[in-house]
Amino acid sequence: MTEIYDFAAIEAKWQKAWEDERAFEAREDPSRPKYYCLEMYPYPSGRIHMGHVRNYSIGDVIARQKRMAGASVLHPIGWDALGMPAENAAIKHGTHPQTWTLDNVAHMRTQLKRMGISYDWSREVNTCLPDYYRWNQWIFLRMLERGLAFRKESWVNWCSQCQTVLANEQVVGGGCWRCDTPVTQKKMEQWFLKITAYADELLSGHAALGKWPEHVLQMQKNWIGRSTGAHVRFGLDGTSKDIEVFTTRIDTIYGATFLVVSAEHPVVPDLVAGPKEKELGAWVARTVAEMRKRRDIGETEKDGVDTGKTAVNPFTGERVPVWIANYVLMDFGTGAIMGVPAHDGRDFEFARTYRIPIRTVIAPADRAGERFDAEPAEVFEQAGVLVNSGPFDGLASDKAMDEMGKFAEEKGFGRRSTIFRLRDWGISRQRYWGTPIPVIYCDGCGIVGVPDADLPVELPFDVKLTGEEGSPLERLESFVHTTCPKCHGPARRETDTMDTFVDSSWYFFRYCSPRETALPFRPEAAKHWLPVDLYIGGVEHAILHLIYSRFFTKVLRDFGLTDISEPFPHYLAQGMVTKDGSAMSKSKGNIVDPDEILARYGVDALRLFILFASPPDKEFAWAEEGLEGCYRFLVRVWALVLEDLDVFSAPAAAPGGPGDAAAQVIKKTHQTIRKVTEDIGIRFHLNTAISSIMELCNLTRKERDALRATDSGRQALRQALESIIRLLSPFAPHLAEELWERTGHQGLLMLSAWPAYDPALARDEMATVVVQINGKVRDRFEALPDLPEAELEAAALALPKIQAALGGKPPRKVISVRNKLVSIVS
Repeated sequence: MTEIYDFAAIEAKWQKAWEDERAFEAREDPSRPKYYCLEMYPYPSGRIHMGHVRNYSIGDVIARQKRMAGASVLHPIGWDALGMPAENAAIKHGTHPQTWTLDNVAHMRTQLKRMGISYDWSREVNTCLPDYYRWNQWIFLRMLERGLAFRKESWVNWCSQCQTVLANEQVVGGGCWRCDTPVTQKKMEQWFLKITAYADELLSGHAALGKWPEHVLQMQKNWIGRSTGAHVRFGLDGTSKDIEVFTTRIDTIYGATFLVVSAEHPVVPDLVAGPKEKELGAWVARTVAEMRKRRDIGETEKDGVDTGKTAVNPFTGERVPVWIANYVLMDFGTGAIMGVPAHDGRDFEFARTYRIPIRTVIAPADRAGERFDAEPAEVFEQAGVLVNSGPFDGLASDKAMDEMGKFAEEKGFGRRSTIFRLRDWGISRQRYWGTPIPVIYCDGCGIVGVPDADLPVELPFDVKLTGEEGSPLERLESFVHTTCPKCHGPARRETDTMDTFVDSSWYFFRYCSPRETALPFRPEAAKHWLPVDLYIGGVEHAILHLIYSRFFTKVLRDFGLTDISEPFPHYLAQGMVTKDGSAMSKSKGNIVDPDEILARYGVDALRLFILFASPPDKEFAWAEEGLEGCYRFLVRVWALVLEDLDVFSAPAAAPGGPGDAAAQVIKKTHQTIRKVTEDIGIRFHLNTAISSIMELCNLTRKERDALRATDSGRQALRQALESIIRLLSPFAPHLAEELWERTGHQGLLMLSAWPAYDPALARDEMATVVVQINGKVRDRFEALPDLPEAELEAAALALPKIQAALGGKPPRKVISVRNKLVSIVS
């Protein structure tokens, strides 16, 4: 009988061997290509979940294969350990956040090591420790020196449950991103980072991110929100003041029949002054309160009030009414817009509601010569030709926008400009468990940065956590009261802490030299390892973390610490893990505990299943029967190899040509090596790589008896089994290491070479190519594998059936998929 597959003993044995050999430690080796593989580091909540298992297993397969393929691999891990959950948990359990956090880190570290993930634990970082967050403070101080960190009073997003401020990016659907509590607005003095200084570069940098999912890039583009247009000043009648608007369609300005300002606009007191001041003031106060309770104006019923005041359109000299409305916000543009109801759907709806005149000033190109005196029945928002626009009549929209922008500049009442939806990043948080902001307030010297020699400003441990409003640090006199480093007089410390997204905005730099003490990281080490070659994490971080990390990288570049502008040229957004039709969560009661699965099936079976059941970027639906199938496959591999150990003592080469079975298995072996190599290293199709290994295993089992009957067959069997072991190594590393040793090999498999294939043997005999016309299959033909697209398309167009279907007319478009398809649009 075959020896039982004792996965628990095998896992313990090889995890110890890897640790004893320090097999995963990265070394800067200029003689080898580098590969930096990184998964987003975890928050130490206490236990890993299946989302962690999937994310880290994906990265581990890539890292292991690259290492075997000859690369010097950096595959680090750390802990995103600061933040409100730890503080809230400490309050709930009556402990200190650091105690709670470090206990969780210790448990999760054990779990991750049990998973066999090939992390370089010598580079482990923990953001809650002073040796990490001192560099958050150092970077902040360099930003402060350059005007990239600043303090101002502003309306901020406030979560009453978390008792802290939230950045705009942390407000999701009007609620707190962590606890879903409805977010309100509060006016406070806050610290900001000037991310808007890099808005243009954050957009233009997308050109270098061709290996990012398109929908992620689009999410970032929408959030940054670049708008090109013009600022134009309308003079407020009876005053010396102007109301400045920003418009992307200055070509429609002759159709502006009203202005609308935000209820929070500074000109509002002038607008409400007069006989109706009490009535208008009450409406404004009510509207402002409602606006500050919500973030999204899209679904709000549009409400407005006519102030009775007018402003002068500088292009026409016409006086237009000034309204205050709830659908214009101060945090985009100027907080005022010109209402052009004939050519803007929102303005059209508002004008219809309040019976404001509607004037057509843009006509479709094919109607440019017609008269447009009557009010239109519907809005026309496209570009066209100007009408009813004085000296600009007859100009196309694009030409008119340029000419009218120049005219406004020449006359001094406007300018062509670009604005962004992106706002500066508010980083002040009124909680304890974060990086203290390294600033001192002195009555004589003002705002003073803490000297570098006094860093880190450490979190005091004798703080009392109550969950009450305001920072716990401000109630600790021993922390607050200090000495000004300039005049040495009495001063007080800043008691806000930094948004924890600061920690994760540069941690990938720290991994390059995690014990560096003179700088956040050693520039030479960063130059060797960065940029990250593959970054893996959830799409929920597309805006928050990924934009902030890109911003920090550009700032650190401008500090002279790095020469890269983009940290992650290749980002893989892995799909979530679901069960019973929804994402796994404690609240839904559909959590699957990895520890329980490991005890029943072992690490390798879990890794194999979670990688096999779905492509990495797609949603993964948990089904235990699939896990059982992967476990049975590993048992079959175990048995197949152990039953044929004798072939590994066969001669290295066999005389004579191989028989049919041997030739078939040899060819399949080389094809599988090629397929798995490309699926892991190029396409990241880990599920199809596993499927290919399974196919080779099945063929080898099927032909086993025939292979064992001849010397050449036994040699083919050995080659197939050895290749299966090596190809399985990234996916099921413990089993593969054990079988590598059992088959007489010396040294660790993970440090041996990745199997090579013979291109001639790995080629498919012929590829069957389907030919479609307008989506309908018209013919098929056999082609040499990997035929160039031009030759593939020429062969398809030469087919008699295709020529007949086209009727002698040239196709409008031809699209080809190598080895599979030619699609013709007639």
